[in-house]
Amino acid sequence: MNAIVTVVGSDKVGIIAEVSALLAFHKVNIEDISQTILSGNFVMMMMVSLNNADLSIDQLRTILTETSTKMGVEINIMAEKVFSSMNRI
Repeated sequence: MNAIVTVVGSDKVGIIAEVSALLAFHKVNIEDISQTILSGNFVMMMMVSLNNADLSIDQLRTILTETSTKMGVEINIMAEKVFSSMNRI
């Protein structure tokens, strides 16, 4: 299963490192990544694969929410099919 992870917040050192290390720890593969700084805000979108992950998307969502609180950023995860349906024009 593929999913989209988004991270938005004030730019600071280590955001990519912390989020990617968390995903790697749970065997979530980052298949594509895009990040930028918009008016001082860090914005990142990742396409990830949970095919070999050691947890479900719901369990990962809980962990990412806890991590986002600790880091002071907003982290969301959504199944790719849901994301694509919501963003279809």
